[in-house]
Order: sequence, then structure tokens, then C-alpha cells
Amino acid sequence: MTQHVTQHVEPDREVAMLRSELEMLMGERRALLHAVGAAAVFVAVMDSHSLPPDSYESADKLAIAINGLPEETLRDALELVRADGDAPDGDAPGGKAA
Repeated sequence: MTQHVTQHVEPDREVAMLRSELEMLMGERRALLHAVGAAAVFVAVMDSHSLPPDSYESADKLAIAINGLPEETLRDALELVRADGDAPDGDAPGGKAA
């Protein structure tokens, strides 16, 4: 009987560890989506003519990274930013960054 209990405990422990890992990954995903959403809003509303010349390359890299995201990921990111109240509905872009 001890062997049967041991075999049952290991899968339960493994499930608990996987659940914990999944929860951690989902928290990280939410934080990354929030950063991406905020960056997309920033790129959409910024005036590129007012940027200092030494920031052009970084701004371009940011816009390229945002534009390279799958549409669904960007949509999730923007929805999260809006839901958290970090972007007024009219300020958040509906598509890819400019």
C-alpha cells in the first residue's frame, strides 16, 4: 500500500509544481503585455519630430519590435493597458505602431 500512495503523491506534487510554474508564467506574460501595450501607446502618440536626434534609433527599434508582434498579442496588450486605465480609449492605437 505504501508504494501505491507514493505513486499517487508524486503526480499530485508534479501537478502542483506545474500549476505554480504556470501561474508564474501567466504573471510574467501579463507584465510583458502591459509593457508592450504602454510602449505601443507611446509610439502611437509621440511626435517623432520632437524627439532628440540621438533617440531616433531607439524609437525606430521600438516601433519595429511592436510592429513585429502578432496582431493578437498586440490586441491583448492594448486591451490590458486600457483595462488598467493606463490609456484613454481614444489614445491607444487600434493596429500596428507607426
